[in-house]
Amino acid sequence: MLTGSTTEISTFKGEDRALRADRIGTPGLLLSVLAATAPLMVVAGVVPTTFAAVGVVGVPLIFLILGVVLVLFSFGYAEMSRHVHNAGAFYAYIARGLGGTVGAAASYVALASYSILQCGIYGIFGFEISSQIGEHWHHNIDWWWPALGGVLIAGIFGALKIDVNAKVLGVLLLVETLLIVVFDISFLSDPGPQGVSMHAFNPSTITGAGFGTALCFCIAAFTGFEQAPVYAEETAKPQRVVARVMFLAVGFATLFFAFSAWAITVAAGPSSVVGAAQKSPTMIFDLNEARIGNTFTDILNVFFITGIFASLLSFHNVVARYAFAMGRDGLLPAGVSRTTRSGGAPVVGSLIQTVVALVVVAAFAITDNKPGGDPSFAPMLRLFTWAGNIGALGVVVLMAVSSIAIIVFFIKRGAARVQAWRLVTSGVAAVALLVIAFYAVKDFKVLLGVDPGHGLRWILPGIVGIAALAGLIYGAVLKVKNPTAHARIGQGNEAFQLDKAASAAETSV
Repeated sequence: MLTGSTTEISTFKGEDRALRADRIGTPGLLLSVLAATAPLMVVAGVVPTTFAAVGVVGVPLIFLILGVVLVLFSFGYAEMSRHVHNAGAFYAYIARGLGGTVGAAASYVALASYSILQCGIYGIFGFEISSQIGEHWHHNIDWWWPALGGVLIAGIFGALKIDVNAKVLGVLLLVETLLIVVFDISFLSDPGPQGVSMHAFNPSTITGAGFGTALCFCIAAFTGFEQAPVYAEETAKPQRVVARVMFLAVGFATLFFAFSAWAITVAAGPSSVVGAAQKSPTMIFDLNEARIGNTFTDILNVFFITGIFASLLSFHNVVARYAFAMGRDGLLPAGVSRTTRSGGAPVVGSLIQTVVALVVVAAFAITDNKPGGDPSFAPMLRLFTWAGNIGALGVVVLMAVSSIAIIVFFIKRGAARVQAWRLVTSGVAAVALLVIAFYAVKDFKVLLGVDPGHGLRWILPGIVGIAALAGLIYGAVLKVKNPTAHARIGQGNEAFQLDKAASAAETSV
């Protein structure tokens, strides 16, 4: 599955300023990417939370709509990955197309968005473990203890080689996917009071307030597929592997999530599914227990936890690589681009994300005012849902701007005619993604359950804007004070190799 040599590598002032190449093939990269989408976490966590938080029945239809948009986006994004190999993926592509200052803004948005997404997953991770301990061992434990334990374990794993992670998480991913198929079949073979209804695919089910928030919730479920180019420097034959993995991941996620969400509406009944989700955050497990029994439900809970861990670990790795790329490009202190000598892992970026996650989890733990240590308040209704939607909003914005940058990149290269159909799909995707971002911000009040004028209604999505503004300011300052460094934004290892060649030429003279 994965290959690599044992030669030492240290990219901090090192030989190549690159992550170890030829270490990940198609199977390993696909497993790493799908680990981020965490099928069981999406089906048992994100889908019921979407039903409960926004009251939209047409979640299966939303998955199909978003799948089409993301396929359109992927045509240009995958083609770009053939021309630019950089662990900073989003911001590297944007910098190549729209310039270093916009690229700097994109880098800060990417780092903030993925970091927030990863932190949010600790909410559902802590909630599920504390719930299982309470149910099976009859001992109440506050959600933040397992959440903090997860932060430390992810930090340790993040400093190890990615091939270890892919092998372990790949097996868990296959098992949880099989479990979902089993309960999907049970739901359809023993439907709820309305029978096997297709009502969830009716366009009327996605109208009204909350549609924008539902879009953001569901697109968060896809988040992970776009991470494939982040590993381009570490893959064998990135020109083919990255594009192949992206389309496999998008296709799988679209069909799998839409089908499973529909099966849930069948089991609960389209008219009752929203109420059932609002009544119990463990709706999926309740539906399973009534059909398949306690043993299967207990197994499902175990792999639900491992699936959540797979996702938070995958996002941890991506944040570490973005930090590495930004340190290498001068957007963060150079020391952030330090890697381990034996494995070439971005150890400083991993450490930074571990510290950030510790602070965020601690902050939500301190402000959790639910009596009796009830884990349902801060971790699920705040940390998981708020962070998930903020992070997803940032990723949607990045995808939209990336689509525009891709168009500009190929036009500048004189390849507009050759890439014409990809430029068209990128343009359509950019418009669709900007519309999604607009509605996500517009309907954020539905997620919070507050009045339109409430401060958090603007502050939380405003985090994405603050990150972009900080990046724009830093990029503009860098352009004036250090134009050479500014010109290298998004160039990654290519800039280092050019410097090395120029230095060698000067020495020979």
